[in-house]
Amino acid sequence: MPRVDPNLVKRTAMFRQPLAALLVVVVAAVAVPQYWLFLATSALVSAVALLGLGIVGRAGMNSLCQLSFAAVGAWTVAQLNVWSAPGTLILWTVVGGVVAMPFGVLIGLPALRLRGVHLAVVTLGFAAAADVVVSAINFPGVDSYQQVMRPEFIATDRMYFVYAGLLFVVLSLAVEWVGRTRIGASWRAVRFSERATAAAGTSVAGAKLSAFALSAFAAGLAGGLLAGQVGMITAQNFGTIGSLALFVVAVMAGGEFVFGALFGGFLIMFIPEFFRRAGISQDWANVLFGVGAVQALSQGTSISEGFAKRLRARRPAAVPPAREPIGGGRPPLGAKPLLEAKGVGVRYGQVTALQEVDLVVPEGTVMGLIGPNGAGKSTLVDALSGFLPSAVGSVTLDGRRLDGLPVHRRAGAGLRRTFQQDRVPTGLAVDAYLRFAAHRLVTRDELEEIRGFLGCPPGDAHVADLDVGSRRLLEVAAAILAKPKLIILDEPAAGLAHAESLALADRLVEVPARYGASVLLIEHDLDMVRHACARIVVLDFGAVIAAGPPAEVLARPEVARAYLGGEEAALT
Repeated sequence: MPRVDPNLVKRTAMFRQPLAALLVVVVAAVAVPQYWLFLATSALVSAVALLGLGIVGRAGMNSLCQLSFAAVGAWTVAQLNVWSAPGTLILWTVVGGVVAMPFGVLIGLPALRLRGVHLAVVTLGFAAAADVVVSAINFPGVDSYQQVMRPEFIATDRMYFVYAGLLFVVLSLAVEWVGRTRIGASWRAVRFSERATAAAGTSVAGAKLSAFALSAFAAGLAGGLLAGQVGMITAQNFGTIGSLALFVVAVMAGGEFVFGALFGGFLIMFIPEFFRRAGISQDWANVLFGVGAVQALSQGTSISEGFAKRLRARRPAAVPPAREPIGGGRPPLGAKPLLEAKGVGVRYGQVTALQEVDLVVPEGTVMGLIGPNGAGKSTLVDALSGFLPSAVGSVTLDGRRLDGLPVHRRAGAGLRRTFQQDRVPTGLAVDAYLRFAAHRLVTRDELEEIRGFLGCPPGDAHVADLDVGSRRLLEVAAAILAKPKLIILDEPAAGLAHAESLALADRLVEVPARYGASVLLIEHDLDMVRHACARIVVLDFGAVIAAGPPAEVLARPEVARAYLGGEEAALT
């Protein structure tokens, strides 16, 4: 039986949901009676807006002003129609989406400082303000009763439904494609950890603003689509309550998924209609959506996401490839300094976390940084990697001063790091994460080689389905794949068994010669430190108390005293 190319499967996966949506549109265009056609078109308009909400949702942000962006798109289309501008409704709709993008960036600026409910309040405030402005002014053409004209080939309601469906499918394909690029991966990464995103060399601000801009573009398309559907738009089409309803449906149905956006669009339009026919107030539909959103939040998953998880559960379990033979020998201690930190100090009020620490990491070696809990190891790593702008002292990497550079710029200069806690985005597959974190173009062979080198799961495995130990190895693999000058590994063996820690130590020994990167290893497992490091530095109470070869340093009484509290003890 011929082998199926897994990369071909990955490339075609992005077409599945949009093509399924196209099938739904085709069937509906043929089967839906004329009476329901208007509601079906309105459902597609809502689905387009929900796709935009799904974009900011992928980035872990809340937007309660989606219809305000839609109003910008609708106003633009109406004005171009009044001006009889070149092109047709189709071109005007795209222009409306583009015009909405700067408003998205403007609203995205608070997201650089605010998160969660605080950001939601800001976007809600914008929606309320936009509602007041829209209500105070008439849309272009309303005073003169000038309707938005459709091109002849989509003049009928049925053909306009088909056009709306095709627009949704094209936008779905675009969103799916962008979701598989570095930009889309950055949204998932920001949602999971802004610190890890910056440490991977990606601008957190750029990721957030791009999500808001593209979300506003989709909303602008929805507004233009609505203008062409109803012919004459009013402020009532873009109320704040409507934006809230879109948000709760996106949470419930899963606007991040094409099928979830389509399903949510039909819920928004048809549930109130069913209530009306049953003699129930249509306002109860919003209550139902709210209950569904609360249920989704309590379970931690939307309808679409839960469905996707069940599909993944049916796949065979991911089996990591066999490890390659282990090379022998500890890397020699290089003579040329690679990282030079001088007088690095950090204070938190009256508390001194680091006391003018000097640290030199030689080129082409694995060096250890150890110390008891609270010694200042993580604080030092944060200072070196740029997470503590208030830190004093100088940091030089391969002759380049890193002082004052933000985190993602230091990563771009060749300093990569991992974290104590798991920071691998759960919304990505293994290879998708490796490509994103590498921050460069990588080949299929490179991905297979690094996964085989560390024994990581297959490339199509989903990060959310991996155990903690596998995620730690994956984070190390991503740092190596970026081809930095220095990799700082902060407790990479957390979640690994003792034998697995020693196996990882053997792999780290090979990294300088095999990948050209020095390693600074922070680890509590002293057996692993002995196994991997040619030299270690010991911190205690924010100061360096010892440095040298592992056997010599661990035998010193001051080091034993720092760890065990007894002068007679020895860590050998």
